[in-house]
Amino acid sequence: MKIFVTRKIPFWEEVSQPLVAAGHTAVVYAKNQKIEEGELAAELEKGYEGVLCLLTEKINEEVLTHAGKLKIIANYAVGFDNIDVAACKAKNILVTNTPSEKVNESVGEFAWSLMLALSRRLGEAAEYMRNAAYHGWEPEIFLGQDMAGKTLGVIGTGRIGSLVAKKAEGWGMKVLGYSRSSGLKLEEVLGQSDYVSLHVPLTAETTHLINGKTLAVMKKGAILVNTARGGIVDEGEIAEALRAGILGGYGADVFENEPNPYAELLQMENVILTPHIASATTAARKDMGEIAVKNLVAGLAGQKPMNLVE
Repeated sequence: MKIFVTRKIPFWEEVSQPLVAAGHTAVVYAKNQKIEEGELAAELEKGYEGVLCLLTEKINEEVLTHAGKLKIIANYAVGFDNIDVAACKAKNILVTNTPSEKVNESVGEFAWSLMLALSRRLGEAAEYMRNAAYHGWEPEIFLGQDMAGKTLGVIGTGRIGSLVAKKAEGWGMKVLGYSRSSGLKLEEVLGQSDYVSLHVPLTAETTHLINGKTLAVMKKGAILVNTARGGIVDEGEIAEALRAGILGGYGADVFENEPNPYAELLQMENVILTPHIASATTAARKDMGEIAVKNLVAGLAGQKPMNLVE
């Protein structure tokens, strides 16, 4: 069977071997860039039975009308908000994702990297050095704050959120977790936390979960980090909260209008923005590729993939 890969992924020659062994043919998009919706639709008209896509591809109902033979979409990501799952189910197209302990670890570590960097003002200090502004030790230069003994609020206590929470034990931090099934309300967690780390999926319920109203209840000077999905926050309100001193710092690896963050955030010293690299470790990205391929092989063989989105 034929599989279309929307962009070459790390370690492709190695991780794609099970597809070859199963007798499938994979066609990898020739350009090293995001494939646009119209071009993707045109490609799918060629009769592919499987697709391996990235989170940059929006596979909606319109795109699916061009995919008459499609049996399975293997999303190279943990989240799957880029795919219209309901439309796929209506057409009996399987959708899979790539949850992984290695991904959990890499994203969890990255959330901590952002919190630590903001606490100790590393972004500002590094820029200071690049500008050759350092002329000798000063007792009040770049005063930051300790994380030990503080309160960490984890919004979303699934695989990654739970791992982030567990790492707080080593810092002697109090951890407050929020989820739909937790006994705590969101406002309670936000109001008591010195640090807040976001780990919920992007859904209609969580879109702009962090907004002007919820930011207003946060502990003054708290640090907020987002390694989940950009649409969970209202970036304009984040900027306002930073200006007002409600937030002491903001770190984000994802953006509402990716790849373009809210312009004002780029100019703020107490903000660290990174280009969606939280899972960018060799171990995590290789594991994601292997899982996506295993999902494809199982789905094309008429079996239930291990990471079926239901």
